[in-house]
Amino acid sequence: MITREMSPVISVFGSHSPAPGSSLYQMARELGFQLTEAGFTVATGGYEGTMAAVSQGAAEAGGKPIGVTSSNVEASRNASVNRWVETEVRYDTLQDRLFHLVDDNSGMIVLEGGIGTLSEFSLAWSLIQVGEIEKRPLVLLGQLWKDVLHSFVRQEYVPDHYTRLIQIVDSPADAVTYLLAQQAGSAEIGDNDV
Repeated sequence: MITREMSPVISVFGSHSPAPGSSLYQMARELGFQLTEAGFTVATGGYEGTMAAVSQGAAEAGGKPIGVTSSNVEASRNASVNRWVETEVRYDTLQDRLFHLVDDNSGMIVLEGGIGTLSEFSLAWSLIQVGEIEKRPLVLLGQLWKDVLHSFVRQEYVPDHYTRLIQIVDSPADAVTYLLAQQAGSAEIGDNDV
């Protein structure tokens, strides 16, 4: 369990695929840097791709990135914790890792990604929706999420009060600005056009 003596933790979800130097890697690195400069601690899944990028940016800003890892993930993917992680929180199962990342934070940011990222977002949204975890910022960063939600959301299944549980933004700066406004109590969660 992460202690609450540290600055507020923001879990960041994203793909393991982007390579250093790619636009998605650079955006994630900038996000980690800006979150740390704004006074947040970042937590990621701890491996490569955007997880490493966020951790790298946070470390470069003087932060202490957290990596939440799993023995099962490493066995299935031959993965290892990225070199930027300062504190590793390790679980045996992917299920325990996912629940930690979704539950043990003050807010979440979802970058572009694949099945794992979609799972993290869906789990977070569902647990907030039913009140199993307390309401907190759930921020979707990028055009991909606008496209996904535009295709998925139908009023008869996902009414407005559920879409208001999420916030869609276009840039790392927008995400950090929104989180800071939430922290100060000066912004409503989920002021979107979904």
